[in-house]
Amino acid sequence: MHLVTGGAGFIGCNLVGRLLADGHEVRVLDNFSTGRRENLSEVRGSLDLVEGDLRSYHTVSNAMRGGIDVVFHIGALPSVPRSIADPITTNEVNVQGTLNVLHAALDHGIRRVVFSSSSSIYGDTPGESKSEQLPVRPLSPYAVSKLAGERYCGVFHRIYGLETVSLRLFNVFGPHQDPGSQYSAVIPLFIAAAMRGEPPVIHGDGEQSRDFTYVDNVVEASILAADAADAPGRVINAACGSSISVNDLAASVLSLVDREDLGPLHAPERPGDVRHSRADISLARELLEYEPVVPFREGLRRTVEHFVRLAGNA
Repeated sequence: MHLVTGGAGFIGCNLVGRLLADGHEVRVLDNFSTGRRENLSEVRGSLDLVEGDLRSYHTVSNAMRGGIDVVFHIGALPSVPRSIADPITTNEVNVQGTLNVLHAALDHGIRRVVFSSSSSIYGDTPGESKSEQLPVRPLSPYAVSKLAGERYCGVFHRIYGLETVSLRLFNVFGPHQDPGSQYSAVIPLFIAAAMRGEPPVIHGDGEQSRDFTYVDNVVEASILAADAADAPGRVINAACGSSISVNDLAASVLSLVDREDLGPLHAPERPGDVRHSRADISLARELLEYEPVVPFREGLRRTVEHFVRLAGNA
């Protein structure tokens, strides 16, 4: 059986669906603070759901009872802006929560923990292509919390022998991403605005670029990381290895929604944002035998179709 923390969240529910489709037994731990029950509605009868908080060691430990093999630790309090507004809660969930997961995994003899880290820890490191050998320069409490999680994973592997793999995820998007929060990621915000007939709001000049990564790619990387022989103790980028500017992203979304008449609006840059970010995925290819399974534009088309379908069913 596999445990997915944060399994009712955007990335988590996509991973849960893939694991179940592959024939695995799955348990989900989620407190539904940012995850949504409807994300699991189609598979609810096929999994074991534990409702609880990562900040409670007792809760985390209980979720690992009963023959858990791999823990996919995705649960976190996401968002750079949210972390700037509330760094204390971000630290409690993302740092203490990760420490609880690792310690409980050790106590229960879990084979491997796959930790979802973030490209945000690169910060403003020079160069558009980010490799794992670069120095890290976290620019937000969220980025600091993810770096702390990576460091704890490394320590638990070196000192205690727990198999851990940290995947640095780059700007993940896709179905089940929440467009309704002020802390939502840019792609669901752009899609939702266009569908309402409103122009997308771009913070800054829009020439900042990102390695926007469709969720199926990070699900693939996570599953490969659960078994790859040479991955334990490593930090590995999980992305597409390409980038697109936010201006081009906005234009692509407007085209797919057939609202090219809506010109984007520009707002001030947000604190903690980085200028350019693109992953070097050569280490993922080497250690995980990973290749992106869905390119950006196909992923964006699927995502727009998902939101249009939801709107039609509302």
